[in-house]
Amino acid sequence: MVWVLNYPILKDLHGTWEVQWKDMSYDFQMFLRAQVMIFAIQEINIGQVLPNVTIGYEIYDTCGDVTNAINDTLRLMYGKPDNTSYHEPYDLSNPRVKIVIGERTSEVSIAVSRLLALSLVPQISYAATSELLSRKYKFPSFLRTISSDAYQTMAIAELVKQFNWEIVGIVGSDDEYGKYGSERLIDHFNDKNVCIDFKMILPDDFSLNKRKPTDMLMELIKNSSAEAIVLFTKEANVHIILEAALQQNLTRTWIASDTWSTSRSISEKREMLKRGQVFGFISKRNESSDLTDTENCSKEKPDQRGCMDPNCLVHYIDQDESYNIYLAVKVIAEALRSLLGCDNKMCKRGPRDFTALKLLEEIRRVNTCVNNITHISFDQNGDPSIGYDIVTAFNCEKTCAPGYELKSDAEQCCKKCVPCRECTPCDEDQYSSKEMDKCLNMTTEFLEWSDSFVVILTFFGILGIIGTMLVTVVFAVHRNTPIVKAVGGWLCFLELLSLLACFCSIYTFIGKPTELSCQAGLPVFALAYTLCVSCIKANLIQILVGFSFDQREGSQRLLKKLNKPVAVVVIFSIPQLALSVLWLTYYPPSPKETIHSSHSFILEHCSNGSNMFLISMLVYIALLALVCFLLAFKGKRLPDLYRNASFITMSMSLFLVVWIVFIPIYIYVNNKYLRAIEASAILVSSYSILGCRFTPKCYIMMFRKELNDETAIVNYIRKHYELKGMPVMKS
Repeated sequence: MVWVLNYPILKDLHGTWEVQWKDMSYDFQMFLRAQVMIFAIQEINIGQVLPNVTIGYEIYDTCGDVTNAINDTLRLMYGKPDNTSYHEPYDLSNPRVKIVIGERTSEVSIAVSRLLALSLVPQISYAATSELLSRKYKFPSFLRTISSDAYQTMAIAELVKQFNWEIVGIVGSDDEYGKYGSERLIDHFNDKNVCIDFKMILPDDFSLNKRKPTDMLMELIKNSSAEAIVLFTKEANVHIILEAALQQNLTRTWIASDTWSTSRSISEKREMLKRGQVFGFISKRNESSDLTDTENCSKEKPDQRGCMDPNCLVHYIDQDESYNIYLAVKVIAEALRSLLGCDNKMCKRGPRDFTALKLLEEIRRVNTCVNNITHISFDQNGDPSIGYDIVTAFNCEKTCAPGYELKSDAEQCCKKCVPCRECTPCDEDQYSSKEMDKCLNMTTEFLEWSDSFVVILTFFGILGIIGTMLVTVVFAVHRNTPIVKAVGGWLCFLELLSLLACFCSIYTFIGKPTELSCQAGLPVFALAYTLCVSCIKANLIQILVGFSFDQREGSQRLLKKLNKPVAVVVIFSIPQLALSVLWLTYYPPSPKETIHSSHSFILEHCSNGSNMFLISMLVYIALLALVCFLLAFKGKRLPDLYRNASFITMSMSLFLVVWIVFIPIYIYVNNKYLRAIEASAILVSSYSILGCRFTPKCYIMMFRKELNDETAIVNYIRKHYELKGMPVMKS
């Protein structure tokens, strides 16, 4: 059997719950807390926690009175009817119940606990916090699911110290909760060198005869220099104090104990909270299982009779004491499951096979996590492993809209939102939020190896390197054949080596920029590609000289003078080499961190050092490519079996188009992918030469070997000129 003290229950004739809102003496929250306990018990009975055992309960209303509580405790334990004197001896070894949940207040809990200790019936309170109840030599069977005041008073003292308040006032009450709590507060404040300006213990009849003590308290507060006042008393007393402070226009900082820190009746009275800032302490809270998963309310307000829709009641359940009740039931179930030897199918022992003492011992050993949310166990004093949370109740502004800031008013504790006079700048590695109300840390971005774009670049880069090496092997094997001679002979190997350097250079654009990667990137590509284009130009001059027979043309004579491959390559490569040396000497590229325009991240990239040198190098390559394009276009009319001029025209056209498109992209892109775009342009430029110039030649050498023959070349030239009506001499 489970007994819950201090729970009034009303039922109408139809068996439905009916709450009369107009009856102010009725404690609606206590009714709801009773429903939480019933709900938790039904969860256990319906579930598989105790398969063949059903938990029952009796509910008594003590009205918070010690005499009523003692009478109900005796009736509960020994089954005596109402209005009967207790003359017969009690069987202390065989109480009628095994465990009790309650009482709510410390004062009544102490009285009940003394009776239950006679038979060692375990008692679990959900709200009694008095430190006195932790003394096991006086209350051996008492446990609770709320922390002791020992922790709460320490937390209050620590809060005062954190805010650097040096003077405080204490208001307690003449009961076990208020007296012991106030005394312990004084001890903690003395330890922390906090001055106590006043201490007042409210009399028992404070709520009935409030005039004199209320006036005395208001006078104390009015004349006090206390920076904060601790109200360590019950909720009813706090109502009177705050109402009196409101009437006398007193504004103070209040520290709320757990009895009233989450009081709906106080928080709903906004005028009360204008009397200053409130810091409250509450037991760690969570929602009670599936209590919130209910149907929609059919009525938002009480009907004409003052009754609430039952489906709406769940929305009024507090999540403090109600959750502690829920925890108490779950703890009992866990202890019973262990004591009765239960699995998911059955319990090995019955409810009559153990004593209250055995259950008490088992509860003390409970160490469980309720619903995978709240971990609970009990120490040697019967106190739980649950701490406190701090809550604040303001009627003051907490945050302001963008463009406004909180400013103190000399006459009030509350700060007000006023237009910003000046903004506080964020640190260099921070940026302002969209609301401009806080500074956020910037992230660092660069082109990482794991980026999907980089993976694609890496793949094509490796493919280009492998392709260039395979072409080099094929050309080396067929180095003495006409087709290799037609491409420039040994110059083609220098050209392939340059292409290999271009493909390798793209990897300097990936990863976190360093001095070496920045200085090797574009300069290496520019030099390598210039060397490659210079080789192509030398080969084009060879073709034009070899197949043009018009000796009267001045251009022909000029071409013959230029038909020196080594000289052509060296002469046209030297300017680019000079530009590179000057660039790296005087304005070398280097790693740089730039705050992005959105100010949300820092971009790590390579500074060019001098855009003039970069542009000069690219323009020089473009001029060489343009000359090659014009020479190749002219050479398309010549008898070229391998169509060298045509393929060179295509490759140079691709290069020029790629870099013309690259310029506006380079100007407007301002993120980590800028370096990826540079690498992409280099890849396309390199593939244009590898694919258009060398791949067709490899195809002929491997699959059209009949064309790789001097006779085939001579016959092709003869036919070309015969079709034009030009005589050709036979050798």
